Amino acid sequence: MANVFYAGTKTELTEQIISCFTHRFGPGQVPRVVEHGPRKIVGLVSPHAGYMYSGPVAANGYSRLAADGMPEVFIILGPNHTGYGSGVSILTEGAWETPLGVTSVDGGVAKQIQKGCGILDVDEASHSSEHSIEVQLPFIQFLFKDAPRFVPICMMMQDLQTSRDIAKSIVEQCKGKNFVIIASSDMTHYETHESASRKDKGAIDAIINLDDRTLNELGESSRVTMCGYGPITTLIAAAKMLGDVKPEFLAYKTSGDITGDKSAVVGYSSIVFTRE
Repeated sequence: MANVFYAGTKTELTEQIISCFTHRFGPGQVPRVVEHGPRKIVGLVSPHAGYMYSGPVAANGYSRLAADGMPEVFIILGPNHTGYGSGVSILTEGAWETPLGVTSVDGGVAKQIQKGCGILDVDEASHSSEHSIEVQLPFIQFLFKDAPRFVPICMMMQDLQTSRDIAKSIVEQCKGKNFVIIASSDMTHYETHESASRKDKGAIDAIINLDDRTLNELGESSRVTMCGYGPITTLIAAAKMLGDVKPEFLAYKTSGDITGDKSAVVGYSSIVFTRE
C-alpha cells in the first residue's frame, strides 16, 4: 500500500511519520522509545486511513506505546474490506515489507492462536490486498528499530461470538508473553462532521466502559459505521479476560479537521488499554 496510504520511499515515509508525531493533532513530538519500560499497555485502538488523514491521531497511541517499552509481539487485528478469502484468517509464516524494512510473522505465536480458535483459517487471500493491518507496520518499524514480530488476523466475520472466541484464544495462548493487541479501525464513514462526531462519541463511550456487546450492536446495526468494530470488540473482550485493564481515550478527529471539508468525513480515534 506504499504510495497509496503512506509514502513510497524510506526517506519520504520517515519524514511523513515524523510529521504525524509533530502535527498539532498528534502528540507534538517524536517519542523516545523506553527500552525497559513498564510494559503495562496491552492494547491500542488505532485508525488505518491514509497517513495524511489519520496519521496524527494514530501517532498519539504509538507515542504512548514507545514510552511503555518494546513488546515482543504485536497481534494486529483488522477488518476485511475486500471480501477476499476466509471469514476470519490468520497467517502463520512469512514476512511483510514496507519502505522501512521487513517485519516477520511470529509463526510460533500465530500457530498457537490458530490452534486455540477453531474458526481461524490460515489464508493468504484475505491479506493479499487488505490495508487495515499493513498500515500499522510503518509506525512499529519506525519506533522499534529491531522490529518485533507480529501476528496478522483479518476479520470479515465481526459478530460478537467470533470476537470473543478470538480474544479467548489470544489470552489463553499468549499467557506469560509480552504482547500488545492493535485493533485497527476507522470510525464513522461519510457523514457530516457533526453527525460523525456525535455517533462516534457513543462508540468511544462503549469502548471506555469495556462494553463489547454495545459496541458490537452499534457496528452490526450500522448505527455507527466503523469498519473494524470486530477487532475493537475482540480487544475489549481480551481486556476483560485479562482483568484490571483500563481504557484511556487519547484522541479523536475527523478527516474534516484535516481538510476543512466537513460535509462528508471519516472519524479516527486513538485509545490505549493499560493494566492498572
